[in-house]
Amino acid sequence: MSLNIQRRLLEYLLARTAELRVEDVRIGLGYSAVKLDNGHAGLAWTPRRTDGGCTHLHTAGTLTGKPASEMLSGLVEENAILRALGVATANALLAGSPNPGATNVNALEPAKISPACHVAMVGYFGPLVKELQEVGCQLDIIELDSTRPGVLSPEEGKRVLACCDVAILTGTSLITGTLDNLMASLGTPRSVILLGPSAPLCPKVFADTPLTQVSGARVLDCDGVLRVVSEGGGTPLLKKYVAFETLLLNG
Repeated sequence: MSLNIQRRLLEYLLARTAELRVEDVRIGLGYSAVKLDNGHAGLAWTPRRTDGGCTHLHTAGTLTGKPASEMLSGLVEENAILRALGVATANALLAGSPNPGATNVNALEPAKISPACHVAMVGYFGPLVKELQEVGCQLDIIELDSTRPGVLSPEEGKRVLACCDVAILTGTSLITGTLDNLMASLGTPRSVILLGPSAPLCPKVFADTPLTQVSGARVLDCDGVLRVVSEGGGTPLLKKYVAFETLLLNG
């Protein structure tokens, strides 16, 4: 498992943690959230557990009050839940620093996808699948769980990532530890999008990668987000509490 991007994100953001501490942590069924004592919060996808144990994190009950730097350091831990909390902390730190170039356009708009395009999508983004099917382009969907009908396994996906025109990579790849390998599998697509509430809106960290666009979420209403996360909600229910933003990279 390669965590190069996570290490870069950690290095870039450590200076921003200063004396900040964790005010609240929620590990929900769909998403996790971290709120800092400066009033900002961030989101990240909650990884699935398969070992059957009832304790998902052995440090549970001790996270509130920890230095933000310690929670951010979870970005490079082997434990996937700690990586999720690290991503959520990174997004909380970034929430207080708006990017002047960010827009709220539809995430697909900058890629200008036409019927002639070949799109590889890593992660199943239901609303975008429907939108792309309506465009009529060739669409290949790649998922870790390839039991869903019509999707490719990661191994099968390497072939389409090597020849697609547009690649849509899920922000959860930062949590599964697969983002570096996904980018290494790319051929020469004209657009590479990192997408989803887990995707950090941090252009400097991605400046010399194949990514051309990051489309993520900035938390606007911390209490609303914490409540939805705690009650098992996902992206559709979080929409009214966040701003979805798109940053164009590499010129």
